[in-house]
Amino acid sequence: MESFLRDMFSTALSIFIVMNSFGNISLFLSLLKGIPAKRKKQIVLRELLIAFFVIIVFNFIGGIFLSFLHITQDSVQIAGGVVLFLLSLKMLFPPEKKEEEKELKKITEPFIVPLAIPIVAGPAVLATVMLYSHQMPTTIMLGAISLAWGFSLFILIMSAHLSDWMGEKGTMAIERLMGFVMVMISIQMFLTGLKTFMKS
Repeated sequence: MESFLRDMFSTALSIFIVMNSFGNISLFLSLLKGIPAKRKKQIVLRELLIAFFVIIVFNFIGGIFLSFLHITQDSVQIAGGVVLFLLSLKMLFPPEKKEEEKELKKITEPFIVPLAIPIVAGPAVLATVMLYSHQMPTTIMLGAISLAWGFSLFILIMSAHLSDWMGEKGTMAIERLMGFVMVMISIQMFLTGLKTFMKS
């Protein structure tokens, strides 16, 4: 039981970090600007539920997809480590967001795109879920995804309050801390995959 909980929370933390909820606060606020507070929460809940469904579906088809392509676990770990490392660098050294936010502001009330996909259930999250689904039992994965999703839902529903409380610098500091943690996770993935490959 202890091992089950440890694996579930560890996997949940990895997925939550890749979701980058703190980094997405500004995008959510920009997209939902001008919409009444009550409606904002309804939209966030709807979009997060859609994202949750997509992630769960991908969790189940990920292993089948890898088996169909005859991709080994060590290859997935090495590739996943490289991809997550590159994504974590973007979290540590984020690009200019003004142009991105300018484009997003053109949308009056988002539906599926871009909030659910790709902001929450983006390529990085789906790749991470696919990687872990190849290693972890289904029960652990479902629990981990649910935990990561629940924390992300709370953060994004409370985004306006969190943004006021932490300020732009506080939000940026947390995002970069998450990026640093993700660097370590990605390197561990790469080394584990390389070790498995060398043994085989």
